[in-house]
Amino acid sequence: MPLRLIFFASFLAVMAACQPPKEETNNSEKPMIIEDPHSYAKPEESVVTHLDWHAEVNFDSTYITGKASLSIDNAENAKQLVLDIKDLDISKVTLGKEEETVAEFSIGARDSIMGSPLEINITPETRTVNVYYTTSKGAEALQWLSPAQTSDKKYPFLFTQSEAILARTWIPIQDSPGIRFSYTADVKVPSELLALMSARNPQEKNEKGEYHFKMETPIPAYLLALAVGDLEFAAISDRTGVYAEPSVIDTAEYEFAELEDMVAAAEDLYGEYKWGRYDLLVLPSSFPFGGMENPRLTFATPTILAGDRSLTSLVAHELAHSWSGNLVTNATWNDFWLNEGFTVYFEHRIMEKLYGRDYSEMLASIAAQDLKEEISTMINKGHENDTKLKLDLKGRNPDDGVSSIAYDKGYLFLRYLEEHAGREKFDAFIKGYFSRNAFKGMTTDEFIEQLDEHLLTEGRINIGKVKIDEWIFEPGLPDDAPMPKSDRFDHVDNQVKKFMNGTPAGKLDTAKWSSHEWLHFVRTIPDTVNMDQLKELDSAFGFTTTGNSEVLAAWLVQSIKHDYEPAAERMEEFLIHTGRRKFLEPIYGALLKKENGKERALEIYAKARPNYHFVSTNTLDKMLGWKNETTLNQ
Repeated sequence: MPLRLIFFASFLAVMAACQPPKEETNNSEKPMIIEDPHSYAKPEESVVTHLDWHAEVNFDSTYITGKASLSIDNAENAKQLVLDIKDLDISKVTLGKEEETVAEFSIGARDSIMGSPLEINITPETRTVNVYYTTSKGAEALQWLSPAQTSDKKYPFLFTQSEAILARTWIPIQDSPGIRFSYTADVKVPSELLALMSARNPQEKNEKGEYHFKMETPIPAYLLALAVGDLEFAAISDRTGVYAEPSVIDTAEYEFAELEDMVAAAEDLYGEYKWGRYDLLVLPSSFPFGGMENPRLTFATPTILAGDRSLTSLVAHELAHSWSGNLVTNATWNDFWLNEGFTVYFEHRIMEKLYGRDYSEMLASIAAQDLKEEISTMINKGHENDTKLKLDLKGRNPDDGVSSIAYDKGYLFLRYLEEHAGREKFDAFIKGYFSRNAFKGMTTDEFIEQLDEHLLTEGRINIGKVKIDEWIFEPGLPDDAPMPKSDRFDHVDNQVKKFMNGTPAGKLDTAKWSSHEWLHFVRTIPDTVNMDQLKELDSAFGFTTTGNSEVLAAWLVQSIKHDYEPAAERMEEFLIHTGRRKFLEPIYGALLKKENGKERALEIYAKARPNYHFVSTNTLDKMLGWKNETTLNQ
């Protein structure tokens, strides 16, 4: 089923012509063959260079009705434009911009992961293809929320999540991260709502509910994004701001007051921010991720609104994607670590610059703990190959590659390189890497070539090919992988020991602890803790009632593990009203380990599932063995 995508030098030159000027280029324009197993597109024959999208959002029917006008560049013998679609109702296809003529098209067999190829007959002279269509009820990228599912419970809400290959469920497009295009959009929504996209955005509603968007910089399809809701805007600086529902906007404005400082810190490290504005949208609680790096408008979960700005490292992560991912993009989902490993490294550097090394080392230490646990779990389940940085996801959902491996093993590899090269040389390499490859796709093999040429050889760094290959192509972690260690966590560990040895919880030295120290404290509660001790900790520190979602999620896992019933009600409430997959998996996972736990998990899941986005249900359905509502009665 998966098809090859072949990018020749002529195609690279066409794409370069669409791109903004760059400070430095070092592209040999050599032919590059990329195999993307998750797209039907054939860009060597016909490639999309621009999307002009016209759409109406209908909350009554929960459909988007659209017209996608695609500007294309063709080879001399082009006969077909092949697009990726999944469960779109295609009403007609036409050719031409000013005068449209009906085109012949066919829709290929449907694959459960990839959807179907939309094959449109063209000639080499065809420049514009128009696809008229309607989304389906089950469009996987879209989540339609009733007023009751929003923060203000007054108006409905819609948001999209296109990564990895879900853009094809709401727009017919060449849905491969190696294909970039600019876009404009005209979107009609109910007049009481505001529409936003990953583009130039309005900052207030208009009476007609008609909005125009423009993204001049070519992006891959997974960065297409749309949100529609009762939203307000608050400026943080001349180029940064935040959108949220009215009841959330003040909290969000306070929480993200350091947004401009983060952008400035990132620029100081690795060069100019090339996307104009950097705004952030706080979505309803069903959003399945912590954040999504949609250009010019990061989508963010409300679970980072801790009230003390303690969880904003997530914002640093999404901001860092403006360089690693959005600027230099994994060419296929097998190269996903190039997006996320660089981004985690960059995130930690931003946090270090703003808050100091001891603070960033806490974040790195938590990441390393998570990584070691995930590697162990994967190996025990027989998925050792998924602990490699370079993956082989052919025939699988690319979402399977979204794990700590890409993020944290990728980060440790880059940290390993930094420690061997020295920070000055490594920073010069990364800055040059972003500049040389701006607005382009990157394969793992190409990265290795550039690493060898621009760091190891030029810098005379003694790291052999065998070691590089071990990091990238071998499972697990090398024996000499750096292991971050936090002195502040040493103090936390001492307080845990004191408590377990009889010191009252109220007498522990916890003054001025950050969220990360509290998270480490909860995670390291020993298995030998008894019920009275759990009650004492909860009474002293309010873990069950905390508004800090990171700490709460860790506490709920401990509560399930130790049968701490006072947290049971909060656990159910949290699972029903929180859609962030990072929290859902470990909590449901803890339930599954208990006697009769699956029955309890399914009971809660039946109530919670309607509030979750497809990204979360796709994972949890498999995890819980969910088939349909009759599961509970079997």
